[in-house]
Amino acid sequence: MDYTTITIAAVAGLIIGFLIAKFLEKGKASKTIADAKKDASNILKEAKVEGESIKKNKIFQAKEKFLELKSEHEKVITNKDKKINEAEKRTRDKESQISNELAENKKLSDQLNQKLKEVDHKSEFLDKKKSELEKLHNSQVQQLEVISGLSADDAKGQLMESLKETAKSDAMAYIQSTVEDAKLTAQQEARKIVINTIQRVGTEEAVENCVSVFNIESDDVKGRIIGREGRNIRALESATGVEIIVDDTPEAIILSCFDSIRREVARLSLHKLVTDGRIHPARIEEIVKKTEKQIEQEIVEVGKRTIIDLGIHGLHPELVRAVGRMKYRSSYGQNLLQHSREVAKLCGIMAAELGLNPKLAKRAGLLHDIGKVPNTEAEVETPHAILGMQWAEKFGEKPDVCNAIGAHHDEIEMKNLISPIVQVCDAISGARPGARRQVLDSYIQRLKDLEDVAFGFSGVQKAYAIQAGRELRVIVESEKVSDEKAAQLSFEISQKIQTDMTYPGQVKVTVIRETRAVNVAK
Repeated sequence: MDYTTITIAAVAGLIIGFLIAKFLEKGKASKTIADAKKDASNILKEAKVEGESIKKNKIFQAKEKFLELKSEHEKVITNKDKKINEAEKRTRDKESQISNELAENKKLSDQLNQKLKEVDHKSEFLDKKKSELEKLHNSQVQQLEVISGLSADDAKGQLMESLKETAKSDAMAYIQSTVEDAKLTAQQEARKIVINTIQRVGTEEAVENCVSVFNIESDDVKGRIIGREGRNIRALESATGVEIIVDDTPEAIILSCFDSIRREVARLSLHKLVTDGRIHPARIEEIVKKTEKQIEQEIVEVGKRTIIDLGIHGLHPELVRAVGRMKYRSSYGQNLLQHSREVAKLCGIMAAELGLNPKLAKRAGLLHDIGKVPNTEAEVETPHAILGMQWAEKFGEKPDVCNAIGAHHDEIEMKNLISPIVQVCDAISGARPGARRQVLDSYIQRLKDLEDVAFGFSGVQKAYAIQAGRELRVIVESEKVSDEKAAQLSFEISQKIQTDMTYPGQVKVTVIRETRAVNVAK
């Protein structure tokens, strides 16, 4: 066989082998497809059976759910029907009740109309009676006027005067009785509080004059102070506003001025000039200016030290300065700062005894006289109590403190319990023996004014102001003044003194009425 034949035979063999392989694969595939169809048919049957089972279960569950929902729905409907029935029943009851009330109201309305008719009838009857009574009254008044010879107005006036005098006497007797009862119950406790307060405060007698004495080592210094042709002393008087008296008094120079601050500036300036030895007009002006600044600083320090000693906090700087300036002021010879400190301590003690705020009372007591240290000349014309109240209001003090400052001399009405405490403590501090120096003329004038007040009332025969003006004894004429009138006269005189006069402490008014019957046996 040649090569070509072999090749063809090989190729033919390969083709036959390929065809046989394809045939075998096709048989296997057919078998596989048949098996798959059989498996699919089985799966479909099983799925169908399972689906029917699931369907039956779901239908059964749905029926149970439906029955359950139906049962609940029936319950809800039943409850609603029950509520509707109850509401209908309540409505029927209300309608029945309203019908009954309407029937009753109609009945009452008929009764009311009947009553109104009766009232109208009675009103007409009363109007007729009233007009008849007025006619009868007028006729009787006319008859009485003819019989008495007086008109109705004149008779009414006489009756009113008679009743007024009787009521006035009765009122005075009642007032006197009430005052006496109040004194019996309150005087002992008030005296106890005042005495305890005074005993717990250490007082000082601080009397200042209008002159200061500057001591020098020798009389040779006087010539240096006067200077050539008096230029030094003139410059010193011009710079300080103080009158400097250089006389024959050994080793002393007198400084005279009503302003204590100016006197102190002049005294310190003289001390510095004499110590330094250089005394001439330019040096005098320089020293006086430095001394004024030193005094201003000292005023502030004194104010701060005072409020610290009294335990007062939060005071405005201007009020602190005013407190410090009180050191260089006096009232009736009594140092104003010492007086204010004393009043503050008394107020604190008395407020504590009465269960009030002692710190607030101290504050009001310290500031009650700040109006006596005005900053400008325009403020001098305002009463010091009103001026002090205005300052306190301006610098943020509490209304109770402002009222106590303004009312301590009764310029305004007292509105709290601190105000009378400040007034009483101010009187205690100013009225104690030795606290103030009174000028003889003003003292005599005050006694004379007291007596003149008594002589201003009818029936007064004699009047005597005794016990340094603390008591006024009035002797009345027994023929003109009865015993009841004497009590009334005593009250009226005390009220007149209280409203018209200014005085420290209190004034006791005693009215004396004496009746004598004298016969001679022979």
